Parts: sequence; structure tokens; C-alpha cells
Amino acid sequence: MSFLASKEQLRASLMRWSLFLIPLIFLLGYLSGQLGDANSAWFRGLEKPSLFPPPYLFGIVWSVLYVMIGFSVALIASAWGAYGRGMALGLFAFHFIFNLAWTPVFFGSQSIVGGLVVLGLVVVTLIPVILVFFQVRRIAGILLVPYLAWVLFASVLNYQFWAANPDGGENIPIPAQRIEI
Repeated sequence: MSFLASKEQLRASLMRWSLFLIPLIFLLGYLSGQLGDANSAWFRGLEKPSLFPPPYLFGIVWSVLYVMIGFSVALIASAWGAYGRGMALGLFAFHFIFNLAWTPVFFGSQSIVGGLVVLGLVVVTLIPVILVFFQVRRIAGILLVPYLAWVLFASVLNYQFWAANPDGGENIPIPAQRIEI
């Protein structure tokens, strides 16, 4: 059975996918963020590069990016019958695993080099995702460009953390806590 969907049906499909995927992407990003602590003594003790923005900015930027990413994926998911749709969704899912891995690696494992490797994988997998998304729905690929720009910035920042802390933060003194009985 072959038929064309009406514009209303296509809009409804996009709305349903958006209502599912935007919160899902946001939730996964939030849960990943819980697997590391930017307020840890290790991170507070690291030498911060001059490029390091105010910490509150990260939450704002990632919130906006996760909404854009979720909508971009919804555009692809709602493109029923489009050539490359399945491959685009699979490639994105593979890519997004690396996105979610950065916080647990960098903050959770306290590995600056590991975080840099993960960001390299994020960039290397994001570029083909953007290209495939662009082929399926042009606007979906365009929506991911700010995400690529932010990840490239994060890679430079991560590298600067490594340059400023060549020992990986291993020599950061842990403050002792005094407990009175």
C-alpha cells in the first residue's frame, strides 16, 4: 500500500516525534550530567584556562542545544519513506553515545585525556550525522551546526585543561575535613 501523507498528517507526525524526542534527549543529557560532578574537589583544584566561561553558561547552552538536537532528530524520525532515514537515525544513536559519555569520563573518572578522546569521537561521528541529516531534511542538518560549533569549542577547552594540568590533576590536594565529636 502506497500513499502520500497530507501536510496535516506530516505536521502531526513531527509534533508527536518532537514531544517524544526533545524530552528524551534532554533527559539523557541530564542523566549523563549526574554521572560526574563539576563541584568536585578535583575539578575545583584544576587550573582553569582563560577560555573557560562562567559555569552557569554550560547549563544554558546545553539546554538550548538539546532542544535543537531533539527537534532535528524529530525532523528525521518524522520523514517517513525518506531515503537514508533509518541510517541517519542509527548513526545519530551511535554518535549520541559518545556525547553522553563525556561527563562520566571527564568528571566521573577525572580523566582530562579521556574526555579529550571522547570529544574527538563526538566530533568525528557528528560530522557524518550532519551530512546524512542534511540529505534527509536540510533543516535537520542545519540545526546541528551550532552543536558542532559548541563541541569544537569544548574540544579546545578540554585541550586547554590538559595543557594547564599536564598531570591530569593528580597532585591536587584533597582538603581534610575536621569532625568534632
